[in-house]
Amino acid sequence: MACTLDFIDFVCMQIAPVGDIRARKMFGDYIIYANDKPVITACDNVAYIKILPEIEHLMHDAERGFPYEGAKEHYILDVGNTNHAVAVVSILEKCLPFPKSKKKKKQ
Repeated sequence: MACTLDFIDFVCMQIAPVGDIRARKMFGDYIIYANDKPVITACDNVAYIKILPEIEHLMHDAERGFPYEGAKEHYILDVGNTNHAVAVVSILEKCLPFPKSKKKKKQ
């Protein structure tokens, strides 16, 4: 089951204080970007974030799960708790790299 647009809009609204937020549909689910950095993988109306040492102190009690088959384990972000979600995404936005641009193939 894919994410609903209502869920994606809700997540984007909740983390809006972080900065420029946008969502991009990928493979039936969504990647949510904060200031052009991919911070949330949204699958089946669940917000997944990478397990990183920088956010462990905020996420140590969080549920964990796998966004899709073959993925590494992720934290599940409670986007209903706005202050917590903004704090976590703010840290992620600072420590995650920008996505690598794809080079065009020469023909």
